[in-house]
Amino acid sequence: MTLSFCSFSSGSSGNCYLVKTETTAILIDGGIGAARILSGLNRTRTAPEDIRAILLTHEHSDHVSGVAAAVNRLPASKVYANAGTFAHIKAHLPEERRRLFDTGDGFQIGDIEIRTFGLSHDAADPVGYSLRHEGKMIGVVTDTGVFTEKILSETVDSDILVLEANHDLNMLENGRYPSFLKQRIAGMHGHLSNSAAGEAILNVMAMERKARCILLAHLSRDNNKPQLAVHTVAGMLAEMDYYSGRDLYLKALSRDRLSVLFEI
Repeated sequence: MTLSFCSFSSGSSGNCYLVKTETTAILIDGGIGAARILSGLNRTRTAPEDIRAILLTHEHSDHVSGVAAAVNRLPASKVYANAGTFAHIKAHLPEERRRLFDTGDGFQIGDIEIRTFGLSHDAADPVGYSLRHEGKMIGVVTDTGVFTEKILSETVDSDILVLEANHDLNMLENGRYPSFLKQRIAGMHGHLSNSAAGEAILNVMAMERKARCILLAHLSRDNNKPQLAVHTVAGMLAEMDYYSGRDLYLKALSRDRLSVLFEI
C-alpha cells in the first residue's frame, strides 16, 4: 500500500497538505478556503467524507483561516491540535470536532501513525508532524526558526521531507520589510532561510544516507523564489557530494498551485 502526499498550497498566504493511504486521508493545516480544499480533494480523487482529520501546526491565519469552514464540508473530520493552538484560534470549532494532544504525543488515525514534536516559532505551541504507514514516512517541518537535534531525530527516517525554506537572506535584508519584521523572520522563532534548510538537509543526509524526496515549503512571496531556493540548497548539497536526481529528489512547492501527488 502507498503513502501519498500533495500540497494544495504552501506559503505565507496559505498552507494545506494532504497525506493519504488507500483507506485513510488526513489534512495538515487549513489556511486556504474550503472551496480550494474541496478542489484539491477532487483533483487528487479524495472524497470529502474520507478526510478523517485536520492536523494543525499552530494558530497563525495562513494555517487555520479555512479550518472552520472546511470542517463543515468534511463530515468525518476531526481537528487535532494542542491546547495552546486551540486557545488562540478565533474561529468557532465545535467541541465534538476537537481532538486535543500534548506536544510530543503520538496517536493513530486509521492506518497512519502520527508523532508530534515541538518547533521554534512565535506561536503558542507550534508543532511538526511525522506520519508513518507500513515502514514509510513523511515528515512535515514548517514555521521554525531553527532545526534542532530533536527535529532531526524525528524526521531523519523521512522518505518525503517537507521542509521550510522561507527566505533568501540577501533578499530579506535588502527588501522592503521594516527592520523589526526582518529580525522576526530571521530570528530563532521565525522561519528557516534557504541556507538553513540546506544545512538541515545535510544533517539529515549525513545521519542516514538514503534516497528521499525533499520538498521545500512555505516560500515567501517577497523574499524568495522557487528557483533560488532549489539552487541554493542543491549547491550546498553538491559541495558534500549529494546530487538531486542521484541521491535525492529536490523540489520547491508552489505557494498557490496544487502539486503532483507524491507516492511512496
